[in-house]
Amino acid sequence: MNLLTKLFRKRTNKSSVRKRKNQPDVVDFSKENDLMNWAIEKARLTLHYFEASLENPKPNQHYFSIKVKIEDGNNTEHIWLIEPSFDQEGNLFGIVGNEPIDVTNIKYDQKIGIDRELISDWMIVEQGRLIGGYTIRAIRDTLESHQLLDFDKSLGHLIVDEGEDHFMPNGDTPEGAILALEAAYNQDNLENALDYKDFKAEASLMLNKLENIPKTQDIIKQTAETLKLSYIAALRKEGMPKFNHVQRAFPKRERIDDNHIIITEVCTYPDHGKSVQRLMTYKSENGWKVLSIVD
Repeated sequence: MNLLTKLFRKRTNKSSVRKRKNQPDVVDFSKENDLMNWAIEKARLTLHYFEASLENPKPNQHYFSIKVKIEDGNNTEHIWLIEPSFDQEGNLFGIVGNEPIDVTNIKYDQKIGIDRELISDWMIVEQGRLIGGYTIRAIRDTLESHQLLDFDKSLGHLIVDEGEDHFMPNGDTPEGAILALEAAYNQDNLENALDYKDFKAEASLMLNKLENIPKTQDIIKQTAETLKLSYIAALRKEGMPKFNHVQRAFPKRERIDDNHIIITEVCTYPDHGKSVQRLMTYKSENGWKVLSIVD
């Protein structure tokens, strides 16, 4: 029995589950399910880490699998592939690791090739921990406490903690902007840190919470300059925080509007201590920026 046959055996109250003999259960989510849709998006945004690790595995990485969307007429099914590989054009190849139920154009243990645009998840077992596996985490998050214990036991020695999310450290995503800002802190690079801040947006957000204060452009500009000077002074006085050797996961997005998203960041330190913070991010014309910590 490979690892995939241990996954998705427990029923949930928020999705439908269909049994299949000696194979993982099929867990159906509606197309409108935000939790699963975010899991799929997150997998695609971090796929670069899977590809790099697959090409040059670390000594502590010993299991790779990838999930794809299989289409067969009007039917679709998400299937895990084992022994995955990519060709020079980025196309994916792998062996079907589940017995299909809804599609008939593939078979269990068949080697197939598929367009990378149909990838919906990936997973690596790294030092006994699940890295990636975002749809697994989405299913796990729907379980009641008594189901959760049994589900985790069914995974054997696989540890499902917050994991580590490898977004590209740039302004393309809110999480990437946070990672880029923290990279600037690690390098004591104030100029780069300022690139991932937007004090005007932060000033507008702060002033909007205050009553009886005019929100003119001059007041917003003055407030932004004050926030910037205060930020720089604090970094120079206290030093920049350091995130070297810190594992970071981003388990939650809270969308305020199209331009503002609160990101939950979980930091796990070398001594296994943890901290959790919620950060307001802002989508500017130049990409995502990090505004402030949310109380």
